[in-house]
Order: sequence, then structure tokens, then C-alpha cells
Amino acid sequence: MSEVKALSDAREAVEVCRACGFCDSYCAVFPAIERQRVFSGGDLRYLAYLCHNCRGCYYACQSAPEPIDINLPRNFAILRDESHAHNVWPQILMRAFQQNGLIVSLTCVINIVGVLLAVFLFDGPSAFVNTQLGANAFYRIVPWVLMAGIAGASMLFSVLALTISARKFWRESGGSAGIPGLSDILVALRHMATLKNLGGSGHICGDSDKTLSTARKRFHHAMAYGFLSCFLATCAATVLAHFFGEPAPYPLLSVPVILGTCGGCGIVIGTSGLIWLKIIEDPATTVARLNGADFSLLGLLWLVAASGLFLLAARDMPFVGVVLAVHLGAVLALFMLLPYSKFVHGVYRSLALVRAAVDVGRSANQVVPGRSESERFDYSRS
Repeated sequence: MSEVKALSDAREAVEVCRACGFCDSYCAVFPAIERQRVFSGGDLRYLAYLCHNCRGCYYACQSAPEPIDINLPRNFAILRDESHAHNVWPQILMRAFQQNGLIVSLTCVINIVGVLLAVFLFDGPSAFVNTQLGANAFYRIVPWVLMAGIAGASMLFSVLALTISARKFWRESGGSAGIPGLSDILVALRHMATLKNLGGSGHICGDSDKTLSTARKRFHHAMAYGFLSCFLATCAATVLAHFFGEPAPYPLLSVPVILGTCGGCGIVIGTSGLIWLKIIEDPATTVARLNGADFSLLGLLWLVAASGLFLLAARDMPFVGVVLAVHLGAVLALFMLLPYSKFVHGVYRSLALVRAAVDVGRSANQVVPGRSESERFDYSRS
């Protein structure tokens, strides 16, 4: 589907929703629709990312699937996919979104094979059969300079690409909202942390047909906070190694290992649950051709977390070199593909929440100047 058609279909749907108003209390999307007088391409992309795809509106809609088939979850999913390619940097890699499942799989396999080959060439076959114990055990298999250099370079490039893409998205879809203040950012952060719009305002997610539950929110939380815990574990290990002279591997009850174990378990549980929900979800609200991107990112995150947990369990065993190579290859693939996978929607969604906070605050100040801070940013109000 072309970007023009994706925008046209989304515009038709939101104009019907604005006229109806039945779902105004469901999430932040519908009050945001009410505040718009016209819907530019940037406004529609903002609404698409403000939508957390809980699908409550679809099952409540009196026009879905008949008589006119209003299906905002599907329209917004298509528009988000088009927006990924529209904002990607550099544009030459736009096709990475269009063949995402294949790209992720190939990149992961190539990186794992590459790390295995590098270990074999530098250390010989003994690296895969010898037990490595004591300080710097992992770095005797893969030198720290090589490990940190390649991972750091790929991560820096991904951060640069994400920053440029995010700036383009904000200028097109959020720049007109004004400069966000500290209170706007804090409100947006709270809604990011709680996933308020993923079944917010008392409504819960549609997982399969009209079956409603909070499972998707819980699995999202497990995955997101697991990812955060793993990041904190890496930070703690860096501090211990470079400021306190305590190189890895660390004892089981050390801060890096505890945070990493909790994070890895959270990611495995979260991604496994989300994969299952993707399998059983109602096809009426989804786009089959986009499933590859969802499954590929969830699968790659699962592989990173599961291989990390297995590495912890196998670190005193002879085959630790093989496990380390698989884990490093998966991590490197994740770093390289962050700007070209569904991970990018988290960045755009965060920016959409910031714009929503700015819009709500400005609207509240104009309409009811005396409203309290808590009421100003209540997304259930229009």
C-alpha cells in the first residue's frame, strides 16, 4: 500500500470518528482527534503512534465491520509501517523495513557465524572446548577491545540513525504543538512507564476476537522493564570494571548478575507472551504482511535474553565459547537493526505522548484556566 493511500484511509476513518464521538473516553487518541480541525499527514502519523493498538475502539464501534468498516487499529498499523519507511535514515536502507523479517534473520545468522569465525581464527578450536575461569574469562575468548569496539560502533550508529529519524518525525508531526515544558515531559514519561493508553480509562485489550484482558500490557511491561534492567546491569558492570577494577564475570549475587538475570527473565517472559498473543490475535484488526516485522524483533529480543541467561548458566562449562559467540552475535544484530526494526515505534510513540501532553496542557489552559495540574493532563478529557 502506498503512503498516500495509507494517509487517505486513516484520514477518512478519523473524520468519521470525530463526527461520532462514541469512543472519546477510551484513550488519548479520540480527544486528540477532537482537538484537530484538519488532519495533515504529520497529524495522522502522530495519531497513529498515539494509538497503542488496544483495539477496544474496534470492538465498541457501531460501524465495524459493518456498515462502513471503520477499523482504526488496522488503518493506524498500516500508517505506522509507512511512517517507518518515510522517516528512516539513511533512506537507502528504507527497504530494510519492507523485508524486515528476512533482514533480521540474515543479519542475526551472519553476525553469529562471524563471531564464531573470529573466535576460531584468533584463538583456534580450543576456545570452543576449554573451560575459562577467573577474572577476564570472557575476554580470553573474545578480546574486550574487539567486543566493545564493534558493539559500541554499531550502537552509536543506531543511536545516530534513531535521533535523525526521531527529529524528522517530531518536526513533521509534533513541531506545531510547541516546545514541551518539564511538566509535559513528566506526564509523557508517566504514561510511557504505565502504558496508560494500552487499555486505559478502564478499558482492556482485545487479544483474540472480543476476548478482553490485560495480558498484553503485562507482557509489554515485562519486556520493557526487563530491557531496562539489562541496560542497568551493563552500566553496573562497566562501573565495577573501569572504576573499581573488578572485571567480569561477577558472582551470582552481585548487582550486575542480579539485574541481568531479572532483566533476561523479564524479556523472555514478555517476548514469549507477546509472540503467543500475535499468533492468536484477531486477524480483523491486523495486517498479515506486517507480522514478519513483529515476530522478527520479538524473536531477536528473545534470543538475546535467552542466550544471555544460558551464558550465565554455562560460564563454567567447556562450551562457553560457543554460547558467548551466539550471544554476542545476537546482541550485535540487535544493535545494528534497532533503527530498522519495530523498535523504532517506541521512539515515535514516546514523542507522540509528549505532543499529546503539550496539546492537552495548551487546550486546558485555554478552555479552563483554573483546572488543576492533574485535571489538565487527564487524557480521558477532551
